[in-house]
Amino acid sequence: MTEIILDERAAGILAGVEQLLWIDGRATEASTGEWREVRNPARRGEVIGRVPAAGVEDVDRAVSAARRAFTEWRSVHFTDRARALLAIADDVEAEAEKFAQLTALDTGNALSSQARPEVKTLVSLFRYFAGVAGESKGVTLPAGDQQLQYTRREPLGVVACILPWNSPLMIAAFKVPAALAAGNTVILKAADDAPLTIQYLAQVCQRHVPAGVVNSLAGRGSVIGNALSTHPGVDKVSFTGSTEVGRGVAAQASERLAHLSLELGGKNPSIVFPDAVEDEGILDGLMLSSRFARQGQSCTAGSRLFLHEDIYDEMLEKLAARLGAMVVGDPLDEATDMGAVINQSQFDQISDFLEDGRNHPDLTTVLGGSAPTEGPLTEGFYHVPTIFGGARNDFRLAQEEIFGPVLVAIKWKDVDEVIRMANDSHYGLAAYVWTHDLDHALNTAHRIESGWVQVNQGGGQVVGQSYGGYKQSGMGREASLEGMLEGFTQIKQVNVKLRG
Repeated sequence: MTEIILDERAAGILAGVEQLLWIDGRATEASTGEWREVRNPARRGEVIGRVPAAGVEDVDRAVSAARRAFTEWRSVHFTDRARALLAIADDVEAEAEKFAQLTALDTGNALSSQARPEVKTLVSLFRYFAGVAGESKGVTLPAGDQQLQYTRREPLGVVACILPWNSPLMIAAFKVPAALAAGNTVILKAADDAPLTIQYLAQVCQRHVPAGVVNSLAGRGSVIGNALSTHPGVDKVSFTGSTEVGRGVAAQASERLAHLSLELGGKNPSIVFPDAVEDEGILDGLMLSSRFARQGQSCTAGSRLFLHEDIYDEMLEKLAARLGAMVVGDPLDEATDMGAVINQSQFDQISDFLEDGRNHPDLTTVLGGSAPTEGPLTEGFYHVPTIFGGARNDFRLAQEEIFGPVLVAIKWKDVDEVIRMANDSHYGLAAYVWTHDLDHALNTAHRIESGWVQVNQGGGQVVGQSYGGYKQSGMGREASLEGMLEGFTQIKQVNVKLRG
C-alpha cells in the first residue's frame, strides 16, 4: 500500500512568489497589463504566485532586444562567454536549495528525488558548455599557395526556447547554455503551469550577460509560442513538449524556413531478458526507468514493460512490491518519493487511461489503478503508481503516451518478436535493455529504433552525450557538443585569392 505523507508547513514556504518578465536586461510587467496566477499542484486551487501574461507586443520587444544584443554577444571572445556561463553556474549552485524548493512548488516534483537532481543537472550543463565554448570553430582547407580557403562556425542569431512544465530547469539546461556558448542570444518561453523557476533563472543570468542576451517571457503558449514561432526576427525555435503541439510549432517555423529542433513525446520500451532477474539492481533500475519519481511525467519513461515469459510473474510481483512502497505526498516533504501531477487537465487525462485499463477485459490491475478518493491526497492532483498486466502491444495503453505513473506489462518469448513490438510505435525517443548477455544487449540496442538506449540502467545520461529522438519523437540533438554545433551554429565558407 502506498504510504501517504503531506506536510502542512509546505504550502506556505514559498507562497506569494511573484516573477516579472525579463526583456533587455530589465524586469518588466507585460504590455497587456494582465497577470496569470500560478497554482500549487499539491493543493487544489491554492495560488502560490503570479507572473505577467505577456502579449505579442512583449514578444516584439524581446526579439528586438535579443537582435540588438546579438551583434555584440556574437563577437565576444569565447573565453568571456565561458566565464559568463561559469558564473551563472556558480550562482545557481549557491542558490541550489532555493531553486529546488521553487521547482518542487512550481511543478509538483518531489524535492529529494527530482527537484534537487534537476538543479544539479542545470549547473553541470552550464559548466559543460562553458568548457566546450571554444569548439565552435572552422577548418582551413589545403587549397594551394594562391588560395586561403576556410570555414567559420557562426551563431544562428536569436533562439526562442519554448519550455515544458514537467522539468523546466533541466530542459532549459539542454538549450540555453549551448545557445549562449555558440554566441546566440535567447528568448525563453516559460511553461504556463510552471513559470516561476524559469523566470528566476533568467534573473540570475542578468548578472553575468549583457542586456538582451537572455530574455524570458511568461504567458499563454497559444499567444507567446505562436508569436515566437512565426516571428521573422527569430532565427531558430527550440521546442520541447508534446508531439501534437510540436507539429504545430514545426508547421509555423517551417513556413518561414527557420531553424528548428524538436524534443517530443515517447512511449518507450523496457525489455527484460530472463537472465536479468538475477541482477540485484534491476528493481532499482526499473524504478528509475519508470520515471515514477517524476509522476511518470517524462518523455523518456520506460512505460512499455516487456517481460520475458519465463520471468514475467516473478518480476511483476517484485516490481509491484517495490513501486507500491513509494511514498506519495507533498513535494516539499523530504520523505516524499513521488509528488503531484501538474494540473487538473493532466490529472483527468491520466484518470481516463486508468478507467480504460480497469475496464479492459484482457488487462489485470497489478498495482494501483485509480486515483485516491479519500484522505490527504485528494487535496492535490495525486495519482499513485499503477501497473496493468496482460497487455498486448496494440492496446491503447501500450501505444499512447499517458504521461503519468502507469506501466503496462507485455509478455514476450522471441527476441525478434520483442524488437518488432518495441519498434511498433510512431515514437522513438528512449529504450531500456536488461540483460547480461553481451550479444543480446548490443544486438537489441542496435536494432531498436530509438535515439537514446540504456543497457542495465534506468538513467545513465550524463552531460556531453547527445540526446534526442527518432521518428515522431523529434529532430535535432541536445546536451552535447554535437548538439551545440548542429543545433546552434551554421557554417560559412570563405575563399580568398592571394597574390603570388
